[in-house]
Amino acid sequence: MTSTALLTDHYELTMVQAALHSGAASRPGVFEMFGRRLPNGRRYGVVAGTGRFLQALRDFRFGPAQIDDLARRRIVDDITLDYLRGYRFTGDIYGYAEGEVYFPGSPLLVVEGTFAEAVVLETLALSVYNHDCAVASAASRMITAAGGRPCIEMGSRRTHEWAAVAAARAAHIAGFATTSNLQAGRDYGIPTAGTSAHSFTLLHDDEETAFRAQVESLGTDTTLLVDTYDVPRAVELAVRIAGPTLGAVRLDSGDLLAQAHEVRAQLDGLGATRTRIVVTSDLDEYAIAALAAAPVDAYGVGTSLVTGSGHPTAGLVYKIVARSDSAGTLVDVAKTSKDKASVGGRKFALRRLDEHDVAAAEVIGIGERPDGDANDRELLIPLVRGGGVDTARERHARSIAELPSKAHRLSRGEPVIPTVFVNDEPPGALVYTPAGQHRPLARGTGR
Repeated sequence: MTSTALLTDHYELTMVQAALHSGAASRPGVFEMFGRRLPNGRRYGVVAGTGRFLQALRDFRFGPAQIDDLARRRIVDDITLDYLRGYRFTGDIYGYAEGEVYFPGSPLLVVEGTFAEAVVLETLALSVYNHDCAVASAASRMITAAGGRPCIEMGSRRTHEWAAVAAARAAHIAGFATTSNLQAGRDYGIPTAGTSAHSFTLLHDDEETAFRAQVESLGTDTTLLVDTYDVPRAVELAVRIAGPTLGAVRLDSGDLLAQAHEVRAQLDGLGATRTRIVVTSDLDEYAIAALAAAPVDAYGVGTSLVTGSGHPTAGLVYKIVARSDSAGTLVDVAKTSKDKASVGGRKFALRRLDEHDVAAAEVIGIGERPDGDANDRELLIPLVRGGGVDTARERHARSIAELPSKAHRLSRGEPVIPTVFVNDEPPGALVYTPAGQHRPLARGTGR
């Protein structure tokens, strides 16, 4: 086991020290992870990282090496070191299932435990979820733009080596068919794919020698990269060498829309009617959408995917929303500071569906489950080990399918459904606005 306990911020442990000093460290409380707003122009977000977080939580232990390091650097005092030696999270964690969609104010993660147990998980949870949710949200938009054509994740060379593995997993959850990353294939069972780069062609004395070597080694179902020199000549050469059963050709530069039409016509004229066309070259959801009318069979996406297509973090925060008072009663707490206000109280979440089973609102009960009807869907579940990537992929497909059609527009827009907070106390209900703040909602309009 490799400990994850030091994948945290300095102030998490100094808060534990001060809370031990005040006597409040063992006070029960509730922390929640949520986003005040979606990234600018996004209509929904996608939950990813749950499985990775649970794995990291299992390994969140302060062993001798971690304790010795903290002592050597005098991060915390001896009393706190004694507490950390025995640290085990013993509370309860609920959350949105991996692959689910979310909106501003959605309580993606609810952590119930003592203050000291729960507060030290803040950095770990946020670092996992902010990265994975950003990638999955971008990937989901790309899958929508692809219109059923498969997408290949190939961003490993554009990010940190281990972030690449996490990105491949998040992209697969959102619908990407394969990844180029072998570690992701090993760790998560994601199908891997890849053939050759321009360097392979340039290694050989000429393109014909390179193509023959690849076909003889990898078979005629391989994908030949045809834009190293002259595309029409390379396509003709590829079909002549591999025959009409050539698997695919790849275009990685130039005017992809025009070239795809030209290459398709050339392939068909040469009898290679089943040879597919794969396009790469700095694609994002907008470039993929622009190729919708082109005879493209698959898209390879790298940089834009692993950087969240312009939003490399999901903007999630982890805040205490309730804690026990001196009498042992759980009381709501919340920030009220300008632009960073939050809604206090333990949350319970439903996806409100209309008579056509289309999502109409995110309904959040404060302190108790909101009233629902037969087709409202529970969103918070106990988080336990299990339900791997394939289950999350299926869940994401179902969750996306129940959103209103405007959720699939790539143009900038507001969250596709509102987030409504229901409370028996005045003012009755709150709704998140596009700016991420909350305002009163007339009672009864949440239905």
